Parts: sequence; structure tokens; C-alpha cells
Amino acid sequence: MSGVRGPIGAPRTMADGKAGRARVAVLISGRGSNMAALVYAAKQADCPFEIVLVASNNPEAAGLQLAEAEGIPTFAHSHKGMKRADYDRLIDAAIRRAGATHVALAGYMRLLSPEFVEGWQGRMLNIHPSLLPRYKGLDTHQRALDAGDRVAGCSVHVVTAELDDGPVLGQTEVAILDGDTAQTLADRILIAEHQLYGRVLAAFVGGPANPALLLERVRAIALALPVASEKMSHGVPAFAAAGKMFLYFRNNHHGDGMVSICVKTTGREEQEMLIDTDPDLYSWPSYIGPSGWIAMRLDRRDLDWDHVADRILTSWRHAAPRAISALL
Repeated sequence: MSGVRGPIGAPRTMADGKAGRARVAVLISGRGSNMAALVYAAKQADCPFEIVLVASNNPEAAGLQLAEAEGIPTFAHSHKGMKRADYDRLIDAAIRRAGATHVALAGYMRLLSPEFVEGWQGRMLNIHPSLLPRYKGLDTHQRALDAGDRVAGCSVHVVTAELDDGPVLGQTEVAILDGDTAQTLADRILIAEHQLYGRVLAAFVGGPANPALLLERVRAIALALPVASEKMSHGVPAFAAAGKMFLYFRNNHHGDGMVSICVKTTGREEQEMLIDTDPDLYSWPSYIGPSGWIAMRLDRRDLDWDHVADRILTSWRHAAPRAISALL
């Protein structure tokens, strides 16, 4: 069984969304309890996201029925017999038809292809039942018990190409009790997961409320590029390609009241063109403007993160060795 189903029969378009809310597609493989927690969180009037699609690699996943009952479009198609990249292209197309701006993995038991991860770079989160970086992968609860840990928990992180390795955005600790089994521990951690995921996702898509989360999004984009590295420079997080700077992250730098990044341009003409085109987004950065850098404001709710990623990539091209930048 495959295709979009549900009470409306087809994915909604961007125009159908609730004004100002991020549009989230949730991927599940089973009961979808974390998906349900996100669905119910999105019903609150002040929630900055809405769920526009629930998709699964398992057409019999119980969570699909719950989503349909809540009036959310669903997509289901078995991955069996398909190459990973082919299947990911199929589900990616469904997500994009739904007009999603972000993806939330909620018990999605499939490794993702590099192409899929790259396509949602900086816009995809996952919830994992351990205190990362401890216990990546499966059997996390039993591994914590076997290690004699007194505390376990859950983490929400940005998805990167390496399994359970992206920047951690939030965690909740859960005490391990005497006599706990993997199942009793899992049951308590699941309660923590339900509370954590919606809060972190809201902060992540809400943007202006949390400069630390904005930095994590920028970091995920920048460090996904070849030969990229991070260090502190002039008191702010900075990113270099083979040792040459291409990105600075600044929070209220010199009292300017903004959260922004500085990226490289081709020079004065491009700087002036960008500022003239969108003066609310671009500005002259203090101290480094004349050298070809431009400030790009991040603390605005209508920010286009695809555009941010494009500007970071363009800046990286200015810094990366030509033999490497030519590959992209």
C-alpha cells in the first residue's frame, strides 16, 4: 500500500498552512507515540509548528490511523525490495508535496541515505532514547543497565549523515531505579520523550527565542561541508574551510542587538546589491564589512533557511581550495 491518504485525500499546499507556523513532516515506523505528542502540542494556539504529513515505511504502522483520525494527511509505502536511495527519493517527494519545511523523525527505524540527509540539512531532528553521545544506535536501555548507570534519558538532536551524531539540542535525565528492566526504564523514558520533543522542536523552528539553537542550525549546515572546521575567533564561533574562514556566528555583537552570521561576498558591489535588495536581512558588519563580508540576520521568524544554506555554501566556495570546491 502506498500513497497519501486521509480525510482530505491529498497533501495540502503551502497556502493552506497556518500563518507563520513551520510545517513539519513526521516520519514513523510503528505506534507513533512521539508523533502523537507532537500532534497534540501543535494544537496549542501558541505553538510555532503544525504537522502537515505523517509518513511511514510500514503501511501497517499504528500511528498512521491516529494521524488520519486527527485529520493529518499520511503517506505509507513499504521499503522492502527497494534500494535505500530509491526509497528515500520516494518519501522525500511526498514530504515536499506536502509543503513541509522541516522533518521530525519519531521512531523511524530506517537508516537514511546521504542524499536525503543533505536535502534536509539543518531542518531535520530526531529523538533518541539515551543521553547522547552515550549509547548510539539500538538497545540503549539495556546497555545503560549493563553499564551500571544510575541515570539514563533521552536526547533531541539535529540529524547528520552519521548515526545519532548531530548536535544535541535538548536532553532529559531519567533516574534508573533498583530492579529496573529495559522495559520499565523504557516506559519512563518514553514519558520524558513526549515532553521533550515538542518543546525542543518549538524552540528550533521558532528561531528568535534561542540563539543557541540558531547556532546549532548554522553549525549543522557549515560542518556538513567538506574540509569545514569550527573554532573560536575574535570571541565568536567561526568556521573555516582548510584553515580559511568562511563564516562567523554573532550574537549581539558589539551591542548590535542581532543574531546574525557573517559570510563572504565577491566584494563591494555585491555587498551593496544585497543590502539594497533586503535591508532587513543584510547589513554591513562592524569591523569586517569593507573586506567583502556581509551580515545576514537570523533572528526573524520568516527566515528562509534554504537561502541561509545557499549563502553559507557560497561563502564556503570563496574559502575552500579550488580542487575541493569544484566537486560541489
